[in-house]
Amino acid sequence: MKTLTRFILYTLLGWKTVGNFDKNLKKCVIIGAPHTHWLDFPLGIAVKFAEEVPANYIGKASLFKPPFGFIFKWLGGAPVDRTKSNNRVQSIIDLFNSKERFILAMSPEGTRKKTTKWKTGFYYIAKGANVPIVMMTFDFKNKQVKVSEPYYTTNNMEADFNHIYNFYSGVKGKIPENFNL
Repeated sequence: MKTLTRFILYTLLGWKTVGNFDKNLKKCVIIGAPHTHWLDFPLGIAVKFAEEVPANYIGKASLFKPPFGFIFKWLGGAPVDRTKSNNRVQSIIDLFNSKERFILAMSPEGTRKKTTKWKTGFYYIAKGANVPIVMMTFDFKNKQVKVSEPYYTTNNMEADFNHIYNFYSGVKGKIPENFNL
């Protein structure tokens, strides 16, 4: 699978990866941004296989129903019922704490639509589970997937977000007007 996805992603489509995923990192939250188009998902899945990152993700429960739900599960997904008001952050922290290895990939925007502010769940998950955040871009202008070094949150949320936002500065999503930091 690695060879095929690397050939498609890097040779046929012309993308490149800048930076490396730390293969020794057993747990982390990967935030992939900007998330402005449905193509971000297959791109993220291609990166997962091309770079051999054992990442998992969460998605709306309706995606996991027959006839195609098994595909999303095979790709590392887990369904989330967004109609219930439960403490998803704590549930995911508990999941991290129950596993020896767990990598969760998610979009900090939480939507493909234009947003002016990111959701903070990824931050509280990383902080609560005491795992680093790995930032990853989908820069369509330069056809680059840029990967950061693992970043551990501090006791200064504003400084942490400034560091995170700075990583994404200048990145252009598939629909650039939907990505404003």
